[in-house]
Amino acid sequence: MNAIHHETDLLKLYEQLLLIRAYENAIVNGSAAGRMPGTCTSVGQEAAAVGAINALRAEDLILTNHRSAGHLLARGADPGRMLAEVMGRRDGYCKGRSGSLHISVKALGVVLTTTIVGGELSLAPGVALAQRMHNRPGIVACFFGDGAACEGSFHESLNLAALWNLPVLYICENNQWQAFVHRREAMSREQVTDWGAGYGIPVSSVDGNDVGAVLDATRQAAAQVRESGRPALLEVLTYRTRGHLEPDDQGYVDKAELAAWLARDPIALCRDRLLAKGRITDSEAAALAARVDARIAAAVAFAEASPYPSVEELTLDVYA
Repeated sequence: MNAIHHETDLLKLYEQLLLIRAYENAIVNGSAAGRMPGTCTSVGQEAAAVGAINALRAEDLILTNHRSAGHLLARGADPGRMLAEVMGRRDGYCKGRSGSLHISVKALGVVLTTTIVGGELSLAPGVALAQRMHNRPGIVACFFGDGAACEGSFHESLNLAALWNLPVLYICENNQWQAFVHRREAMSREQVTDWGAGYGIPVSSVDGNDVGAVLDATRQAAAQVRESGRPALLEVLTYRTRGHLEPDDQGYVDKAELAAWLARDPIALCRDRLLAKGRITDSEAAALAARVDARIAAAVAFAEASPYPSVEELTLDVYA
């Protein structure tokens, strides 16, 4: 597949990186001020979401986990409706009943967001089987973390998808942390691809803080799945620079390791590339960041103005 040659594409990706960071910072600040509930953020790993999502097609279906804001925003979700959902308001995507951890947006092909670690892995083969039985063209992109790769559902899912030749692209966002436990304390191998290769499927890994590299790697992996009709695994190596759940003082994090990853912030890396290519100036970058911040400020105002659902509304769509 062709690498990114058009820097206008990179500029679009850069704006998405800024949007995700601003969105999650709004939640961090809102939580600290007592205006929003604390939730799980993906600060530091924005390039993993932006690169992967932009490599997918409109007909592809997405299953994701509790750090889903980047996936949803990169897919085109409205930040105002997402924040309304976080705050339990009626104008949220799920009418205020899912919170941040279970948002689904059928119109965008986001089938599931789950807080159950590995829950999306359990369902991915079934969604892919439905795609094939109904002769639908899209593949299934299943996002999960290194913590979920330590669950039995990871191995069961890959085994079944390989056995039944199902079109699933497994995307592991290896952010080095499994809640409050470092990857090294929970994994017997250095990379998740070591396990995936045992199921006889194509595996690859990529620098998850380089948004262009993630885009190219995901395009290649997705092409393999489309052409073969079989699963593939892509491991995106990144780092979550905030704690597991807001608020979190990260007292358990090695400060030298955190500093090393902060020096490779994906947003700064993308901005530096654009500046070096002459595709953006410092003043233009500042203006773009200001526009993104204004968009998020408007989204916060929309969410705060949205009413809470009535008691009667809260019982709708409950079947048992």
